[in-house]
Amino acid sequence: MSLLADPKTNLPPTPALGSGVRETDGLGPGRNTKRIAVALVLVLLAVFPGELGSLTRTLMTDAYVQVSAFVAATLMLFYGAEKLFKFDLGQSLKNAKGAQVPLAAILGSTPGCGGAVIVVAAYSSGNISFGAVVATLTATMGDAAFLLIATRPDAAMVVLPLSFGVGIISGYVVDRVMTLEVTPNSSACHLVPEIGRTGWKHIAYGAIALPGLGMGAMQLAQMDIETIFGAFLPAVALAGVFVGLFIWATSPVVAMTNARDSALTRTAEETSFISVWVVGAYLAYDYLVAFAGLDLEAAFRSVAPLLPLIAIVIGFVPGCGPQVLVTTLYINGLVPFAALIGNAISNDGDALFPAIALNPRAAILATLVSALPALLVGYGFYLLAPGFLTP
Repeated sequence: MSLLADPKTNLPPTPALGSGVRETDGLGPGRNTKRIAVALVLVLLAVFPGELGSLTRTLMTDAYVQVSAFVAATLMLFYGAEKLFKFDLGQSLKNAKGAQVPLAAILGSTPGCGGAVIVVAAYSSGNISFGAVVATLTATMGDAAFLLIATRPDAAMVVLPLSFGVGIISGYVVDRVMTLEVTPNSSACHLVPEIGRTGWKHIAYGAIALPGLGMGAMQLAQMDIETIFGAFLPAVALAGVFVGLFIWATSPVVAMTNARDSALTRTAEETSFISVWVVGAYLAYDYLVAFAGLDLEAAFRSVAPLLPLIAIVIGFVPGCGPQVLVTTLYINGLVPFAALIGNAISNDGDALFPAIALNPRAAILATLVSALPALLVGYGFYLLAPGFLTP
């Protein structure tokens, strides 16, 4: 396959049907070896005896039920709709031209991270502007939106539309003042290898995700799923995590999948990729809390004027775990609405993981750009309406 960029678009050529792209193209033994090593380490941590193993299994269960199952559901919704109605969402965004920014903001503002992941993929394929990426990453609240809707619908009715509006404004401003092209590189040719036939591992992942989604929905409804399901809860969640690790460790996919693959294959592959990062983020944070004495709640309580800023900085952390924490602190009355909205605008959810993998420069720049509206809106509420929607 030629790695030369198209002189008109400055983008690498997209492999055409019948171009001979195989499942292993671009995925040398080194990448697979590293993935297998990471997967084995995570499995060993999960089966380790004592406090470390118990904490790891608990965190993996939380990561799967709170994040992975919802990511799978939203991706299945988008990719299933594409297959059912026979349209390419990335191409539709490209054809939208001036409406790309609001459409990207709509996708970003949907609960979960599936819509934002779609936009990131479209940008990496050269279909949309950088402003559209900023719009979707600014508008998204990630999986924390599910928690807020279930527990504080009054706050959600303000946060989600406001983030959506800020995302549109930010996207249009960015497109007016700057341009950022996708940097051509050899890996870009391998972002969308075709998997082909849906395998047993994809079917297994989908079958496990169904009860996982049900458990996650019940948890968002404030039901005690640990008491209701007992040992069945970690059994389902850990099965989902381990099957996802197997898919990721043996996959040729670098974050995004080929549109020609089935909706189930694409959902399983991409959710598995995201879930590895999510599990890693959950483990890293809680290991620090459990074994290094990190107390974020105490830090929030002790520095009231800095709460919006702290929440915004936490929003820069990839993944939904830290963002769910900020939402939980708000629900429990430990941080004001100003911190919640600042975090909602600055955080990029799980969409930042594939963004970093596909285009690190664009991902980092988009995250930094979102800091300005987050600061303006967050401290606007803190100074002008300090008691607004206070729990």
